[in-house]
Amino acid sequence: MLHLIFQSPIEAAILQRIDSGDVVVFLENAVLRTLQNSAINDILARQLSSNRLCVLSDDIAVRGIAPHELVKGIEVIGYAELVELTVNNPVIQSWT
Repeated sequence: MLHLIFQSPIEAAILQRIDSGDVVVFLENAVLRTLQNSAINDILARQLSSNRLCVLSDDIAVRGIAPHELVKGIEVIGYAELVELTVNNPVIQSWT
């Protein structure tokens, strides 16, 4: 399953609904919660062991975030990779 998270702040209940092997893409203001100093950085770091976590490159660039400021292991992807993820995951859940 592909999870598209737009919500900021991100509720812990959302992260608990992500199953092992799911892919998560943080978009818009949700990318702010993927910073190393965010309140959920420990949760995200743990989820990296069983999930692929990504942020959209344009969304971090617009907010002045450099890739090295993200929780280590979170991938920065472009629109082409986002489209590929949507094609390869027939079930998509959007969290707004």
